Amino acid sequence: MARDATGTVEDAAGFEARAEGAGGLRLAFRGVLDAGAVARLWPDATRRAKGAAPLTLDLGRLASLDTAGAVLLLRLEREAGGARWQGLPVDGPARAVLERTRRALEAPAAAKAAGDGGLPWVGRLGRATVGRGDRMLDQVAFLGEALVAGAGVARRPWRLRFGEVMRHLDEAGLRAFGLTILLGFLIGLILAFQSSVSLRRFGAEYYIPNLVGISLLRELGPLMAAVVLAGRTGSAFAAELGTMRVNEEVDALRIMGIDPVAWLVLPRVLAAVLVMPVLALLMDLSGLLGMGAVMLSLGYVPAGVAGQLQYALRLWDLWGGLWKAAAFGLSIGLIGCRAGLNAGGGPRAVGDAATGAVVGGIVSIVVIDGAFAVLFYRLGW
Repeated sequence: MARDATGTVEDAAGFEARAEGAGGLRLAFRGVLDAGAVARLWPDATRRAKGAAPLTLDLGRLASLDTAGAVLLLRLEREAGGARWQGLPVDGPARAVLERTRRALEAPAAAKAAGDGGLPWVGRLGRATVGRGDRMLDQVAFLGEALVAGAGVARRPWRLRFGEVMRHLDEAGLRAFGLTILLGFLIGLILAFQSSVSLRRFGAEYYIPNLVGISLLRELGPLMAAVVLAGRTGSAFAAELGTMRVNEEVDALRIMGIDPVAWLVLPRVLAAVLVMPVLALLMDLSGLLGMGAVMLSLGYVPAGVAGQLQYALRLWDLWGGLWKAAAFGLSIGLIGCRAGLNAGGGPRAVGDAATGAVVGGIVSIVVIDGAFAVLFYRLGW
């Protein structure tokens, strides 16, 4: 502090305090009132303004003002129970900052008062509806971006990163072969065993290959392979892209002018679409082997089981299941990538993205499977 000849106390941090009348105080600010200056001025300024009546805030020599400075000035006004403003231009930027800050500080109290006297459940329902609508619009926008990026790559195939496609084919397909074969064998074995318990009452054990073969090729093979893909690969897509989002690598791609959808999403989605029919076929074949093992234990010869399968199954049963599997792969890839790219900040962001990818993928394959069932029924297949 320094005192001049007129008795004015000058604060080197950016304001001058002068007593006026009986208990009055004038605070004349100067320079740039930003966050750094506010941190230095806050204790002394609020102490002086408390109980001062009247308080005059002179901003004639103020160079600029940010939100932190506006909060300080409004706090001084509240500490004094009101203030007179001087040197504040009517249309200047400082007044605009002060007005915006005043509205922001008063908004929560006003909203709470309005909610207490109205119907709070209506507001909650409206917010939930609007939030759901915004999320649906985001999903449609992401699907549109993927379609546009896919069309661009279809016109210029050399822009697709084939190395990344091969890497994801290995991770999503080749490394899942063992788990897929094991699950398929167990599912075929369980279906055949449970079917034999019921069909034995009617002496119809010979029709077990018909039942298990049609169930595997049309429904259970693609569906179980899709569950494996959603649990392994969909969550991996979400975790990898979510980590890139948290580390701001996705934003860095946008700054460099690279489309993240074409660069990151398309290779993963293409790999998921290509690998799903293979996984479904492996699930079908291993399931039929499991069923054959049960039939051998019941005393049926392999030639008879193969003949029954040849009689019951059609080629379309296999093709329909493989096309369904490709649709499952497309849905799982898109949902996993979208969950990763929409990951928020914080330590839980990657885990939440992976969980959302698995849940969304499983729900989507059930919905798509129902749509295919209705379609095949209408077409008589």
